[in-house]
Amino acid sequence: MATVELTRLAVDELETLIRTHSLPADTKQRVQASLRPLERFPRVGPELSGRYSGLRFLLGPWRWLLLVYTLDEANDRVTVVSVQDARSSGAATGTR
Repeated sequence: MATVELTRLAVDELETLIRTHSLPADTKQRVQASLRPLERFPRVGPELSGRYSGLRFLLGPWRWLLLVYTLDEANDRVTVVSVQDARSSGAATGTR
């Protein structure tokens, strides 16, 4: 099973989204639940391209919330590097 962790930047981005989007008090627990499948299936998220090449993403707990992650298969580790609002023009899944 893979270890799933969040970078400091990802945590800061999540906290900003909680504040700016008035997300519920249990948002962090919901994000943890959304990330849980990565422990067993770290390749479940689609690969990104362009500036985010080499990274993958999951949606959740809301379909607009992007959890952008990297996979280190050699060390069986998933690292969430960014938490983004997919509706933003600068989001990892946006077309450029």
